[in-house]
Amino acid sequence: MRGSWLLYAVRILLAFDKFKGSLTAKAASEAVVRGLRRGGVTGEIEICPIADGGEGFTDAVITALGGEWLNAPVHDAQGRKIIARYGLIHREGSTDAVMEMSAASGLALVSDQPLNPHCASTYGTGEMMRHAQQQGVRRIIIGIGGSATNDGGIGMAAALGFRFIDASGNEVSDLPSEWERVIRIERPPTWNSEIIVASDVTNPLLGEQGATRIYGPQKGVTDIAFFEARLQSLADMVQRDLACDHRDIPGAGAAGGLGFGLMSFCGAQLCSGFNLVANITSLRERIAQADLVITGEGRLDAQSLNGKGPVGVAGMARAAGKPVVGIGGLVESRDELMKIFDAIWQAKPEDMPVAEAVTRAAELLEDCVVHHAHFIRAKL
Repeated sequence: MRGSWLLYAVRILLAFDKFKGSLTAKAASEAVVRGLRRGGVTGEIEICPIADGGEGFTDAVITALGGEWLNAPVHDAQGRKIIARYGLIHREGSTDAVMEMSAASGLALVSDQPLNPHCASTYGTGEMMRHAQQQGVRRIIIGIGGSATNDGGIGMAAALGFRFIDASGNEVSDLPSEWERVIRIERPPTWNSEIIVASDVTNPLLGEQGATRIYGPQKGVTDIAFFEARLQSLADMVQRDLACDHRDIPGAGAAGGLGFGLMSFCGAQLCSGFNLVANITSLRERIAQADLVITGEGRLDAQSLNGKGPVGVAGMARAAGKPVVGIGGLVESRDELMKIFDAIWQAKPEDMPVAEAVTRAAELLEDCVVHHAHFIRAKL
């Protein structure tokens, strides 16, 4: 069928992830639509953005489900006042909030400053969650990629009303900077919202594959032993005072230990970001109704084979017997990817510098699709 798989393509599903640093999933999809139309493709085109829990997670869900956007006044990881945007989904008589921690405590938000992991806090993420709860939401769905923090979620917990007490019985408010003063954790009266955490990171909180050793350096961590000990003491205190121990659960180390914090302080449930978005957006059902699926992200390579979004889409398409095309800004490991996709297209011209391609991503993606559209058009 490889020579004739486009013969019956009359309905095309676009299921793109973001092109990191250049295009959101929605913007990438729109560039592909323009390319298909310029290339003379007249079939029905449906857009269903995907994400794995990092940047673009909220946009993917809100775009697919037609939710509304809200702005929450919060503090970024270094304590500056900012506005964080999140979404609400109204359905079946209840409301869910959809957000990503990177909107409040993300690394990109503090890229204009020297990194300071000693004081970088998830407090703003907690403020965003509190703002959502004030809207009467039943459930908060939060993606936790792209963090600037390594605080185990204590900043978030403080914003939600948990109290961190020192030896004199006083509350410690300057967290995580003054964590070493804390000897006890006290719960707030109640927390009423269900929390679902979207992340495809499987690291535990501690150890060789833990939050500090694997992700700390990109956030400015140089004293690995100090930060590892800080998270170790947090896990021990949570076990004693909150009667739970999530340190070894896969995903606990996501976002500098925020996965651990959300489970420990909020009773959150961790799940695969891609699978969560796929379920929320009925991706499997949309694929079943399509005749051709096109997916992609900024880079398709060997890492994509480890469960990243476009490969997840390709797997669903193959299971449904649907042809699937992968488009990357840059494509590597083509031979391996061709075992999963029916076709692989690269948007960046081979002789163009990557920096230039990033700034021209929409144009290049559109032109790439125009170049290949005859393969589709000839069969419609």
